[in-house]
Amino acid sequence: QVQRALLALTIPLEMLQAVKGRMLQDMRKGLSRQTHAQANMRMLPTYICSTPDGTEKGDLLVVELCQTHVRTLWMTLLGDGNRSPQATNKIFDMPADIMKGTGEALFDFIAQCVRQFLAGISRPQHRLPLGFVFPFSCRQTRLDKAELISWSKGFSCSDVEGKDVVQLLQSAINKQELSHVDVVALMNDTVGTMMTCSTVEKPCEVALVIDKGTNSCFMAEAQQVEMAEETSGRMCVNTEWGCFGDDGSLSDIMTPYDQRVDQESSNPGQKRFEKLVGSLYLGEIVRHALTSLAAEKALFVGSSVTVLGTKGVLKTQQVLEIIDNEEGMAKARKALEDVGLRPSERDCCRVQQICRVVVSRAAALCAAGLAAILSHMCQSRELEQLVVSVGVDGELFRGHTRFGEILQSVTGLLAPECMATFLPSVDGTGRGAAMVTAVALRLAAHRREVDQLLAPLRLSRADLERVQALMRQEMDLGLGRESHANASVRMLPTYVRGTPDGTERGEFLALDLGGTNFRVLVVRVAQDGIRMASEIYVIPTAVMQGTGEALFDHIIECIMDFQLKQDLMEQVLPLGFTFSFPCQQLGLDKAVLLSWTKGFSASGCVGQDVVQLLREAAQRKQHLALKVVAVVNDTVGTMMSCGYDDPKCEIGLIVGTGTNACYMEEMQNVGTVEGEQGRMCINMEWGAFGDNGCLDDIFTDFDRLVDEKTINAGKQRFEKLISGMYLGEIVRHILLALVEKQLLFCGKPCPKLQTKDIFKTKFLSTIEIDGLALRQVRAILQDLELQASFEDSVLVREVCQTVSLRAAHLCAAGLAAVVEKMRENRGLARLAVTVGVDGTLYKMHPHFSQHLQQMLQDLAPNCTVTFLQSEDGSGKGAALVAAVACRGAEP
Repeated sequence: QVQRALLALTIPLEMLQAVKGRMLQDMRKGLSRQTHAQANMRMLPTYICSTPDGTEKGDLLVVELCQTHVRTLWMTLLGDGNRSPQATNKIFDMPADIMKGTGEALFDFIAQCVRQFLAGISRPQHRLPLGFVFPFSCRQTRLDKAELISWSKGFSCSDVEGKDVVQLLQSAINKQELSHVDVVALMNDTVGTMMTCSTVEKPCEVALVIDKGTNSCFMAEAQQVEMAEETSGRMCVNTEWGCFGDDGSLSDIMTPYDQRVDQESSNPGQKRFEKLVGSLYLGEIVRHALTSLAAEKALFVGSSVTVLGTKGVLKTQQVLEIIDNEEGMAKARKALEDVGLRPSERDCCRVQQICRVVVSRAAALCAAGLAAILSHMCQSRELEQLVVSVGVDGELFRGHTRFGEILQSVTGLLAPECMATFLPSVDGTGRGAAMVTAVALRLAAHRREVDQLLAPLRLSRADLERVQALMRQEMDLGLGRESHANASVRMLPTYVRGTPDGTERGEFLALDLGGTNFRVLVVRVAQDGIRMASEIYVIPTAVMQGTGEALFDHIIECIMDFQLKQDLMEQVLPLGFTFSFPCQQLGLDKAVLLSWTKGFSASGCVGQDVVQLLREAAQRKQHLALKVVAVVNDTVGTMMSCGYDDPKCEIGLIVGTGTNACYMEEMQNVGTVEGEQGRMCINMEWGAFGDNGCLDDIFTDFDRLVDEKTINAGKQRFEKLISGMYLGEIVRHILLALVEKQLLFCGKPCPKLQTKDIFKTKFLSTIEIDGLALRQVRAILQDLELQASFEDSVLVREVCQTVSLRAAHLCAAGLAAVVEKMRENRGLARLAVTVGVDGTLYKMHPHFSQHLQQMLQDLAPNCTVTFLQSEDGSGKGAALVAAVACRGAEP
């Protein structure tokens, strides 16, 4: 019979694995917004997003509401890694009627305790932040805002449930004329335990309290805490795991003894897990086991056992003494004789066995719960191995080494992928609460400084409307015959007079020259679509920087090689030439090179017509089958290639290494070209917008630092706010400023960050991907030899988001000026137009396109703008310019 009882109270390892699995499921339910209401474990957000880093300093006040008293604590932190905090505290006994009186009386009493405590310690009257330990279940929406869900532990004060307890305490404190005391944080005892065990070297990220009741908390990935709005970083979650099993999921491990304990409790059917492990219940479980065994005549034969029917006759404290190896037998005999039983030696031995198995079971169940938390953390952080510190408090853990040993070894078996170090807590509710308060203040001060630093980059709606108006003004200047020379936006005519209408047919060659590689393509335009074949050729550095003749000879040789391979030597095909260097266009097939960029410096080309240079090289090479009909830049090519798929596409936009736009303007507005009829595509060259100083108040110190170090300082100012070539540099300068202000990387010097262009714009794209775990952000930073903490990673991501959002919004302001001008030109109430887009920033960045489109809609509400990503604007687009030109030339 005794063996049967012991077996019923022993949970095998497979069963503990199953309990861990069920708890994991319930945790996920509690974290999800959809299933939160059905979960037993509430998984409440605490709004504590950081553990102490050792720099916290200042005077703090803590008030803790306990079962029979209120405790007040004054603590001074010295910013020395919290090694030697100075503390003074005082306990005020609470009159018994307060627990069941009015809420007002309770909070007035707490506030009076604070006043008396402060009067007793003569300290200067400066602003005093207060942390409030309130060990009841609350719905928290901020660190300093929490509504009481329900009272427990014998409290039932009226008019508090559903109210914000922080506000109630603050009002009571104000009544005591303590206007310098601010309640800044509310927490429960579990969170305090985690905080007091945290040191700078080893942050503590999990805590367990195993006392009369039991609970746990841990630092979860914030995006998984769906009940809170926070999406980046981490947040401490209060699991409320005492309620685990209230849906019956623990019924297969509950013994008849547990069921009786539950029935006799003040809340039958609730807090099932707590009733298996909390010290309030262990003595009772043992009492019911002994009662059953006595009834079966397996214990206390010959002595009256009616006393075992009395609730509370065996205390958990006695159970813990009985399981001791040395003194245990003597303690068992004493405890049993004290209640009037006459135990034999064998009885004492069996009682000791029962006590041991009940305590061991409680420790093993706690271990299963802890293993669920650790495995969840390991999975959600996508780690191979989690190394973590666990803060532990409560009389069961403190009162018995055996409990702690079982807890540790079983946790290790159930979560082998996690390395947990157990730290006994020192004054979790007092010192821990002071830590929570200090961290909250540190983060708030940190937040203010970061916001101040980033404020100039956060453009308001009014700022963007001003940029839009300035862009419009510069466009009008650039189009005017007289004003053109002084405009920062050049508004160059391209002589492209129409977009594709779908009737284009035939074979065309295209040449794409814009960098160290160039492409030759053959493009076949038929009724069923476009087919292309192409080849990439390299331009050796010696040719890029040699003579113009050698450069264009090399290009012709490559065209001949391509025609030979494609069997096109016999045909004279029209050729479209994408030439992505600044040119002044004098006709569709006439473009004078204004200056080389991108590492080219071939002599004898600047000031010459590039089409003529190509034709002359063809003659030198005896290649007579060459008919250049159009020269275009890549922006126009982008508009044309999208125009083939969508006839409404009348704008081209590039946001890549550089940025530019073009659009179809009414000929009557183009003062720099003769003729009034129809439309012409205008290459805006908008990267230079602001070169005349009109955007100076938008530029920040960071932009100026980036501009000074470029090869064209003072030029292409708009481009330097938007394009991929510069965003990484802007971020790098901001990070350096944050380090200098001790807001990032603990203010440690970062030699690698001093290197120009070390922070690539592609890092912004990666870092800003939604749901990218912050450990991946840390990995990117580690490659730059930056040792980033978790909070550092959150801040770096915020900087990236701020810089790329500004770029997208400025781009939207420029585009808004373009679409609004087109709408007015055409006298329309609403304009529907498509923008053909290309460029790595637009295509690769996870949010750029969405931010651009949203802001454009706000700034130009009367235009419906569709965006179409271009596929090969510079190749296919050039061929289509040639095709449209040939279509226009046919009789």
